[in-house]
Amino acid sequence: MSPDSKKLFNIIILGASFMFIFTAFQTCGNIAQTVITNLNSTDFHGSGYTSMSIIYGVFSASNLISPSVVAIVGPQLSMFVSGIFYSLYIAVFIQPATWAFYTASVFIGIAAAVLWTAQGNCLTVNSDENTIGRNSGVFWALLQSSLFFGNLYIYFAWQGKTHISESDRRTVFIALTVISLVGTVLFFLIRKQEDTKTPGEEDSANEILGDSSSAQNKLARAVAAFEKSIKLGFTKEIMLLSVTTAYTGLELTFFSGVYGTCIGAVNRFGNEEKSLIGLSGIFIGVGEIVGGGLFGLLSKNNRFGRNPVVMLGIVVHFISFYLIFFNMPNNAPIAPMEGTDDVAYMIPNKEVAIFCSFLLGLGDSCFNTQLLSILGFLYSEDSAPAFAIFKFVQSICAAVAYFYSNYFLLQWQLLIMVVVGFFGTITFFAVEWEAAAALAARSSDYSSI
Repeated sequence: MSPDSKKLFNIIILGASFMFIFTAFQTCGNIAQTVITNLNSTDFHGSGYTSMSIIYGVFSASNLISPSVVAIVGPQLSMFVSGIFYSLYIAVFIQPATWAFYTASVFIGIAAAVLWTAQGNCLTVNSDENTIGRNSGVFWALLQSSLFFGNLYIYFAWQGKTHISESDRRTVFIALTVISLVGTVLFFLIRKQEDTKTPGEEDSANEILGDSSSAQNKLARAVAAFEKSIKLGFTKEIMLLSVTTAYTGLELTFFSGVYGTCIGAVNRFGNEEKSLIGLSGIFIGVGEIVGGGLFGLLSKNNRFGRNPVVMLGIVVHFISFYLIFFNMPNNAPIAPMEGTDDVAYMIPNKEVAIFCSFLLGLGDSCFNTQLLSILGFLYSEDSAPAFAIFKFVQSICAAVAYFYSNYFLLQWQLLIMVVVGFFGTITFFAVEWEAAAALAARSSDYSSI
């Protein structure tokens, strides 16, 4: 197998592993609040929004140490251990207990930081400036296929149900736990890259992948990774991209947790309201897959860089927010177990609701594929710290969004995303223009990114 084929194989395995793990986790997140609402008449008194807020809060803080963990343990083992914690979190729903639910939320927050830092490192090590766009698209399309499969099951299994029974819950979460474990085991199929650098040439990504039996060397790499994270966090490019990243955290919370809850709370959808949660997740996944696949395939023929894709993303999201504002009752995110009979500016329409799900997924893929691409391009030699900062900002904003989702009406949640999304698009443009200028100065072919 040629080196390029080997790298593409690694990207496909990486994407497939994440697809299985997040088929389980994202489906879990999409239905968690609905399942918990049906549990709160028992001894269980947890909140799906609060759990996600804990996860992303711990996630954000843990990104400060995750480059050091990956430097010591290596990306492959880091991703495997993290996958185990994802599986344990999902398994808690088989027999829920409030203390176990919130404890697992803390541990998965730590695991998520390590998982995504190792993922960014693995993506960068297996790419170059000519393939980073393609590989980001391929990985993203495979990852977001997870939204399709899990939610397709939810749609058919819960069709016509207004109450989720104990048997229904256990069946779903046992299946999701097994699926997550399958993805975790797949990480062992990723093949390590040989170091092709000349002697004396440094590459932090290869250093992280390198095998060193010296504890002193591992500690030195860990400290160096932490110091690089701090230094990178104060560079102009990272600070500008942090606004864009903050927006992805807010809209991640909205489409992965809040919007499904809104759909499930609208009584005017009749006995389809619960199964529509699954259908919404399917169409979010379709939007993600279409976007990731399209931008991955077109990356080599894109003469205009990343900005048009990001512009498409914000326009698509603004259209979806406008339609959601007109279609969904304002109190849908915080409706009680009985749901809401309120209407917005139109009678709630199922087709419009599902179309908005597709737009949310498509717009999200626009932003995330281009953020992965530009980070891998700008920080090819500092990939672990750069991706750790990316996930730090994204996760802390997601945590904040999950917290205020307990209290804010729909209109205020949409307004926050519109404002942050507008400024995030502008700051991304600024960084991309500088990246284009730097690449032109190196006499590289910008259209190949």
